Amino acid sequence: MSASSLVAEAVWKAIEDTRSEINGSVAVTEDQLSILHFLFGKNLERATRIVDQRGVKRISGEPSGRSIFQVVGESRRKEEYPCFAENYCGCYSFFYDVVNKGEQLCCKHQLAARFAASLGVCIEVKVSDEQLALLLSQL
Repeated sequence: MSASSLVAEAVWKAIEDTRSEINGSVAVTEDQLSILHFLFGKNLERATRIVDQRGVKRISGEPSGRSIFQVVGESRRKEEYPCFAENYCGCYSFFYDVVNKGEQLCCKHQLAARFAASLGVCIEVKVSDEQLALLLSQL
């Protein structure tokens, strides 16, 4: 894991740790936003728009608890991209900017998934493990 990834992970953890046990609200500090913006640049702004528009679903299989995110894109078509926040996204930018060119740590969809998970604002969808396996087999 790179130093940037370790710093980002520490910020995500700190955000999760501030989540209130009573109402689930989270306070993201200016320092946390500043660090994330330094690490992710314009992708942070795009990711926050996706999160604000409730564009992140966490699809969890039962009984295993395994999950994958589906994140809505910003194009007019509103495609949903399958996403593992730390490792993979099905979007073009992931393959071009992250994998091929190595210019970004992650795409905006991965960032939106991680941010929504830290804030506790994912739309939670429960499916059977068989349904989750079918979804994953289509990747």
